[in-house]
Amino acid sequence: MAEEIKLTQDEAPESRNFIHAFIEEDIGPGGQFEGMTVHTRFPPEPNGYLHIGHCKALTIDFGTAEKFGGLCNLRMDDTNPTKEDEEFVDAIQQDIHWLGFDWGDRFFYGSDYFDEDYRQAVGLIKKGLAYVCELTPEQFKEYRGDTTTPARSPWRDRPIEESLDLFERMKNGEFPEGKYTLRAKIDLASGNFNMRDPVLYRINYLPHHRQGNKWCIYPMYDFAHPIQDALEGITHSLCSLEFENHRPLYNWVVEHCDLPSHPRQIEFARLGIDHTVLSKRKLRKLVEEGRVSGWDDPRMPTLCGLRRRGYTPRSIRNFCERIGVAKSANVVEYGFLEHCLREDLNETAQRTMAVIRPIRLTITNYPEGKSETVTVENNPLDPAAGTREIAFSRNLWIESDDFLETPVPKYKRLYPNGPECRLKGAYLIRCTGCVKDENGSVTEVLAEYDPESRGGDPADGRKVRGATIHWVDAATAIDAEVRLYDNLFTDADPDAADKNFLECLNPNSLEVLTGCKVEPSLADAAAPASFQFMRLGYFCLDSKDSKPGHLVFNRSVSLKDSFKK
Repeated sequence: MAEEIKLTQDEAPESRNFIHAFIEEDIGPGGQFEGMTVHTRFPPEPNGYLHIGHCKALTIDFGTAEKFGGLCNLRMDDTNPTKEDEEFVDAIQQDIHWLGFDWGDRFFYGSDYFDEDYRQAVGLIKKGLAYVCELTPEQFKEYRGDTTTPARSPWRDRPIEESLDLFERMKNGEFPEGKYTLRAKIDLASGNFNMRDPVLYRINYLPHHRQGNKWCIYPMYDFAHPIQDALEGITHSLCSLEFENHRPLYNWVVEHCDLPSHPRQIEFARLGIDHTVLSKRKLRKLVEEGRVSGWDDPRMPTLCGLRRRGYTPRSIRNFCERIGVAKSANVVEYGFLEHCLREDLNETAQRTMAVIRPIRLTITNYPEGKSETVTVENNPLDPAAGTREIAFSRNLWIESDDFLETPVPKYKRLYPNGPECRLKGAYLIRCTGCVKDENGSVTEVLAEYDPESRGGDPADGRKVRGATIHWVDAATAIDAEVRLYDNLFTDADPDAADKNFLECLNPNSLEVLTGCKVEPSLADAAAPASFQFMRLGYFCLDSKDSKPGHLVFNRSVSLKDSFKK
C-alpha cells in the first residue's frame, strides 16, 4: 500500500500569493463571498494518471482550502467518454491521499450532473440563447471567421421549437455523430473566439464508463464545468492559465442558466519542467508503445512513477510550495525537484552500505576465520535513530572504482603502495597489490590493515591522506538488483512544437545492475522504505518488483546536488 501522510497546519508551509489576496478580498467586508466558507474543487479527467503538473494544481486547490479553513471537492471530470476508466479514478484518489489531502464526503463525478446539464441546455434553448446547428466540422472551420470577419451560422435563427425537437431527438439517438451540435447564441463578432457561439453539446456514441449507453450526447467542458461548480457551491474555481480566455464563457453560462450561485474563476500558470513532457496524450503514447514499462515507470513524471522512484509526499508538496503561484508561464529545472527530495531524504533516510559494482577486497594480514562487528550510525543528522552493528572480516566487497592499479592525478583511494584509506567504521588499510585473471582484468584487491586503528582512527594520531571507503562483508552480504535512472529525455524541451518528442528520448535513461551487494539488514526491508547508500545516493525498494530473496532498489536521487540556488 502506498505511504500516506497528513501534514498538520503547523507543518504545512505558510504562504500568500495573488490567489490568496483575491480570496481575502472576496471574503472580507463588502466582498462577493463575505462571511462565506471558501470552497474550491479539483476536477481531474480520469483518462490517465496524475503527474507532477496536476500536483501543482491540486496543491493549489486543496492547499488554498486548508489555508482558509474551507472545503475542497474532488470531482472526476468524466463528461468525455473517450478513454475514461475507473482504473484512473482509483489511481487519482490514491495519489491525492498519498500527498496528504482529503475531500471527506465531497467526491463527485461530472457525469452525475448529466440530467441537470441537459435540463439547463433545454432552458437556454427556450430563452433563445442556444440553437441546434448542422454545420459539418469542415464548414464550422470555414465559417469561423477571423479577427476582422465575424463568424457565420445559417442555423442561428432556427425556431426555438425546432431546436427543442432536434435536441431531444439528438438525445434519443436518431442522428449520426457529427450531424448536429447544440451551440450557444452569444456573439459571432466577438474578439474572443470562445464566445463566437461555442458548441455546448455534441453527439458521441461511445459508451460511458459509468453511464453505459444511457447518453449519446455529451456536454462540452466549458458548459458542464461552470454548472457543476455552481451546483456544488464552489466559491473559487481555480484553474490553469489556458482557461483565462474561457472565463467570459464560464461567466456567461453561470449568468444565463438557472443556478444557485456564481463562482469566481481565477487562473494561474501551469507547471513546466525541463527534460520531460506533461501532456497526458504524449505520456499515454510512451506507455502504449512500450517506451516505458507503464504509467508507474520510475522515469515518468506521474505521481505513481515518482512514488515508485522514491519521492516522498513531503518533498513534492515542498517543491510545489516553493515554486510559487504565478500568472506567467515558466519552466522549472528538474534538478530543483531532485533538490527537494534530497533535502527530505537527507533528514529521514537511514544510512546503509551497499556496493553496486563490486570487487573483492582481501585484507591479507587479518586472521582467517575471524569475524567481528563494528558500529555505524543510522543517521548522523538524527541521534535518536541510533546505531547498528555490522559484520567485518578478512573478505569484503568494495566498489570497483575505489581501486586503480595505475592512479590518475589526485586519486586518493586504493592503489598499490598508495595512501592509507579508512574503511567506514572499521580500520585503516593500505593497498599492497591485486590479483588478475587470464585476461588481465583485476578480480581481487589486496590490502593490509592496522589492528590499532579500530573505528578508523590511528593510535598514534597520524594523518590519514586517503579517502573513506564504504564496504560490505563478503560472508554476510546479500545480493540485490539496482536500477539507476536518468532523465527520460536528453533534450531540455522535448515538448517544443518543432520537435518529435519520441526522437528526444534518452537511450541511457535506465541502467540495471545485477550482482550488487548490500548489508544483510536490508533483507527484511519493505517498500516504500528509503535508504542512503553511503557515497552513492538515495535508494528505495521497488514497490512492484522487489520481494524477499530478490531485492530491487531504485536510485531516487544522487548525493550530488546539481541544482544551483
